Amino acid sequence: MPQVSAPSAGHLLQFIRQGQARTRRDLMELTGLARSTIAQRVDQLVSAGYVREGGVDVSTGGRRPNMLKIDEGSAVVLAAHIGATHGRVAVVDLAGRTLAESAGPVRIADGPAALVDWISARFGALLAEAGRSMGEVCGVGVGLPCPVDQRTGRVIPTPIVTGWPEYDVVSALGARFPGPVLVDNDANMMALGEFTVADPDCPALVLVKVGTGIGAGIVEGGRVLHGVGGAAGEIGHVRLRGYDDVACVCGSFGCLAAVASGAALGRELASIDPSVRDAADVVRLVASGHPEAVRRTRQAGRVLGEVLAMVVSVVNPGVLIISGSLARTGDHLLGEIREVVYRAAQYRSTRGLRIAEGRLGERAGVVGAASMVADRVFSPEVVDARIASVTPPMSR
Repeated sequence: MPQVSAPSAGHLLQFIRQGQARTRRDLMELTGLARSTIAQRVDQLVSAGYVREGGVDVSTGGRRPNMLKIDEGSAVVLAAHIGATHGRVAVVDLAGRTLAESAGPVRIADGPAALVDWISARFGALLAEAGRSMGEVCGVGVGLPCPVDQRTGRVIPTPIVTGWPEYDVVSALGARFPGPVLVDNDANMMALGEFTVADPDCPALVLVKVGTGIGAGIVEGGRVLHGVGGAAGEIGHVRLRGYDDVACVCGSFGCLAAVASGAALGRELASIDPSVRDAADVVRLVASGHPEAVRRTRQAGRVLGEVLAMVVSVVNPGVLIISGSLARTGDHLLGEIREVVYRAAQYRSTRGLRIAEGRLGERAGVVGAASMVADRVFSPEVVDARIASVTPPMSR
């Protein structure tokens, strides 16, 4: 049998971060390592700015042990969540606390260079607002409204991001900010964000974003499912029966997004009310009780429910979260989805399933993007490599 190496400093950090160990004694009991080895590795983590000791735990006899905690103030993460027409950015500490945040209109159609400039300007302003420096940035996370190749960090071509595949977003942001730059699909980031606040007994979660378009993110055990080509969760272009005459921006016909997205409902309602331009206007009309807006939103919910019943049957999640701008129509959309999913999917797939709006709302994407970066920064391989390189500590 191959010999298993002893847990490294990076592995010890995982125990502390996950709450499995609060003291050096806890680490000794979990790993079986000698006191001197634990002391050496904890000292390395403290010196590198990953861990701090403060407060005391309950004594089991003798002197009360010092508590080990993540040094959340030692560095910050920059997180951005970009939709088709709106963006949100934040500066987040290593404990996941938001130090500064802002949101505003941004058009993905304006191209990647303009978006990188917008994100960079917002990050710079938020760092100043939070009183943090560029040298304290340990990484950048960005969610984009399109599939992303996880091997290269490049956007996979879709109709709303023409020109993006030739642009290296990772390198462009990496030239402006320190640390790793991680890019993923926006629905994946929202799903990861919601997973961070989900009930501990929920190992699998599916989030469906219903806004200008439709997409889904799947998280199991804290890991996002990307699929072979990064297209896992791309349910917006599932073909529907009975809608062969409905054209989609992808060039096909009868796609879910062409029938049930905010953009689709907006186009339909614009013929009735010229003031309707986008998904936000659809939500406005539904809130006012506009009968045709309510009817079409409920129909969209039923169509979504048919597709999501299949997703639930395949994934068997503990939570199905409906998010995005159309989620704000309440039970007009969500109620129809619930009814269809519970009726169409097998009982074994829906037993214990909770279908609801997310807990984080519009903030889910930046929370997920920050979590993605923190997971990379705290990974055992990165931590051990950084300690081995004897680089300056992350602490202020």
